[in-house]
Amino acid sequence: MEFKAVLKEPQKLAINEAIRTARFVRNKVLRYWMDNRGIGKKELYRYNTQLRDEFHFVKELNSHACQASVENVERAIKRFYDNCKKKVPGKKGYPRFKKHCRSVEYKQSGWKLSPDQKSIVFRDKKGIGKVRLKGTWDLWRFDNKQIKRVRIVQRADGYYVQFC
Repeated sequence: MEFKAVLKEPQKLAINEAIRTARFVRNKVLRYWMDNRGIGKKELYRYNTQLRDEFHFVKELNSHACQASVENVERAIKRFYDNCKKKVPGKKGYPRFKKHCRSVEYKQSGWKLSPDQKSIVFRDKKGIGKVRLKGTWDLWRFDNKQIKRVRIVQRADGYYVQFC
């Protein structure tokens, strides 16, 4: 389900900062994996917590959003190894750094639907705050526990909030 977000200028800047931070975490974790072949999932998450301690702007992003970035790297690595095992012809899809990333994904924390079901509040230190949603679907049909992930996507015609 997708809704168009109605934003003020400071909120747009905060969302862009959150997207940049998620991309930074993803690229740093990927570089860590490239430098230390053979490491597993636990080491990638441990490195994520090291990044949160080392960089203050990473700490401002919700921890679950950082974990979602690590999961993206993990999926890319797994897909690469699966393609190698299956002997897929041609390129195997080696994980790459992201230069143009246009979304940030929150897991089950870091956001809260408002009671009127027409807006969502992002509760991390990036300062996104309350975002009004414009769309035809009704969110009240869904229980909050059914929504597993919330993604903010930047497109040419504005920002969208996706519910998974």
